[in-house]
Amino acid sequence: MDVRHVLKAESPRQSRGVSPNGLETNLRLRLPIQTRFPCTSPPALNDNKGMIGAQRVTTVSPGSFVLVSAALMAIGLVTVASATASLDRLVISPGMFSTTFGKQLIFAAIAIALMLTTTWTAIPALSSMTTRRYVSYGLFGLAVMLLLAALIPGLGDPHRGSNRWLDFSQLGLHVRFQPSELAKLALVTFIAYLLTERDPDPRSFRRSFLPVAVAVAVLVALVGKENLGTAALLAFVAGSMLFVGGCRFLHLGTLAMIGGAGLTYLLFAASYRLDRVTAFLNIWDDPQGKGYQPIQSLATIASGSWFGRGLGEGVQKHGYLPECHTDFVFAVLCEEAGAVGGFLVIGLFVAFLWLGMRVMLAAPTPFERMLAFGLTLTVTLQAVINIAVVTVVAPTTGVPLPMLSAGGSGLLTVSVAIGVLCAIAIRGQRATESE
Repeated sequence: MDVRHVLKAESPRQSRGVSPNGLETNLRLRLPIQTRFPCTSPPALNDNKGMIGAQRVTTVSPGSFVLVSAALMAIGLVTVASATASLDRLVISPGMFSTTFGKQLIFAAIAIALMLTTTWTAIPALSSMTTRRYVSYGLFGLAVMLLLAALIPGLGDPHRGSNRWLDFSQLGLHVRFQPSELAKLALVTFIAYLLTERDPDPRSFRRSFLPVAVAVAVLVALVGKENLGTAALLAFVAGSMLFVGGCRFLHLGTLAMIGGAGLTYLLFAASYRLDRVTAFLNIWDDPQGKGYQPIQSLATIASGSWFGRGLGEGVQKHGYLPECHTDFVFAVLCEEAGAVGGFLVIGLFVAFLWLGMRVMLAAPTPFERMLAFGLTLTVTLQAVINIAVVTVVAPTTGVPLPMLSAGGSGLLTVSVAIGVLCAIAIRGQRATESE
């Protein structure tokens, strides 16, 4: 399966015609000079049906994305409700919307509405090359401005000593927003545009690789100053998109070395990050200090055994496990629903990954293919990082579990990503049906 052939089957800088279904298509095919994966034959010239070699890729129903996402959100709501339940107050009670669960319930309702709205607005937007360019540059510029604004005293909220949040209370809005969540969408969209529409040759250093490298460096530096985990996520997603997009190995190697050096500097720039790494290497060296969080996470998971203690019957959430409703919500889920519940959530994320890859392969344009790949990888890789941290396979970092951890910024941005994936799926279906 040659993913690069699929992503680069057509290019806006090449001469175009109009296919019977009204979509732009190339009159001549420019294949990449070097492929990453073997392919039996090149894709069809008008690759609106998502062809890989001689194999037809079946389109995915957008309803599948909605069902998988709704299931994850529902599990997240139930787990957050249990993790934040108080011994002296019912979950459903007067004033519940001022609690963490009540706020998350509101965010979930807004996220569903935002997902559907994004789907129907993205369908015409994706068909316009001008709109794609404006949205790509606009999102990137907005993300940079918000990340810089978070560092300004008075605008940024130094929550727990980290300026990750924007506080809009001075505007009369009791709302906080985390710009790094928007940066994920902005970077994926911007890279997809630069690699597929700004220049037809991803192997070009000046017109393809250099702009992407600068964009990655800017966002990773701004995000990594306060959130190394998210910065590493952005760097890996960007590198994967460059690899699949067809950049030279020399360029990728250079970027990897520079990025590794930058992340290493950010690691040593804050002592608490080194403490997390040393605690990860041996959590029992300081069980009441640096190793307390990972030890309690493992104890929470282990106490659930295969089938769990039962919903609401967890013990560790009552003052033993820090961040039990945000970064470590997966541990609470495993305690109350057991390993079966944990594997169910992992299976849903695997289904999300599979659906995303099918949408990518059936997408009608290179931009949409690259965009679908980046969005799908961002959501699933974030889930992998979070679960790895909770199970102490990786050092502790502040990366929440998508659609399950409490928090509005992450949930709303993920809902936008899902809406875009649904729009790409619909456009892929329409392209197939019109032929």
